[in-house]
Amino acid sequence: MEIIDYNLKKDTKLENIKKTIEPELIQFNKFYKDSLHSSTLLLNKILQYTLRHKGKQIRPMFVLLSAKLFGEINLDTYRAATFIELLHSATLIHDDVVDNSMQRRGLFSINALWKNKIAVLAGDYLLSKGMLIALENKEYAMLDLISNAVKMMSEGEILQMEKARRMNITEEDYFNIIEKKTASLISSCCAIGALSVGADKETVNRMEQFGLAAGIAFQIRDDIFDYQNTDNNTGKPVGNDIKEHKITLPLIHLLNNSSALEKRHIIKQVKYQGDDKKAVYEIILKMQQCKSFEYANDKMNYYIQLALNQLDPIPESEALIALKELIIYCVKRKK
Repeated sequence: MEIIDYNLKKDTKLENIKKTIEPELIQFNKFYKDSLHSSTLLLNKILQYTLRHKGKQIRPMFVLLSAKLFGEINLDTYRAATFIELLHSATLIHDDVVDNSMQRRGLFSINALWKNKIAVLAGDYLLSKGMLIALENKEYAMLDLISNAVKMMSEGEILQMEKARRMNITEEDYFNIIEKKTASLISSCCAIGALSVGADKETVNRMEQFGLAAGIAFQIRDDIFDYQNTDNNTGKPVGNDIKEHKITLPLIHLLNNSSALEKRHIIKQVKYQGDDKKAVYEIILKMQQCKSFEYANDKMNYYIQLALNQLDPIPESEALIALKELIIYCVKRKK
């Protein structure tokens, strides 16, 4: 399945998309930076360090562009984008603790520098800071949306761990996990962006569904890319998901199209030989032969199209084009 023609440049650069909301992004960054301040010396040092980890700011861009589709970006929008970014930063810090990761975006992770206990508390602080921004300004609808996203993200993460231990994940389980773990936050970004400029309930729901489909597509893309990413020394695919016993869509497709004997062998390799490069590469070769990546790519394209279809009733504008291009950038990016 190919994506239906969406009349977009396939090589869109993030810098070009950002130009649509350049003044607003500058204002958001100031708002976000001001929120990262504490009277506690050590915590303030950690918070300032997190600014160096800010990444591409994809999620605030979804908030700002979703707002700009339906009105003028305002203080409520900046609060919403800041809350989302604080939440995202908190989850990344907690993920690094859970995964025992020593690096984040080429820099030392918070837990690598200040140990796990302080890292967890710093993540908790960021999350509570976001909630306070909403509460102090009586942004109850925003708080409701994002609190639900936090609940779903936690459920998705725990469900994935449970299924990884049992090695019994189905395709239905997989989509349930990524809808909660990844797509729920993107969905919240788009919904609260529209909400912040006074969009009606139907429009907010439409943007919520748009973000949900887009978020599912992004996660499938990441799962495909995990097997395409290569080791600098060998030039062979890394397959980190196998090392972490994560059963994602390409692997599910392979298992569903293998004999009972072969399926048991593959599960045994994932369970006990995740650190064996030869075993990992063998699984990846089987995926290629089974066309598992093509299958996953078709599913990704299906969800991209679902997302784009949600935008059909919205009048054409610079913000709409930028939002569509942001989706394509996220699924076509190289890293």
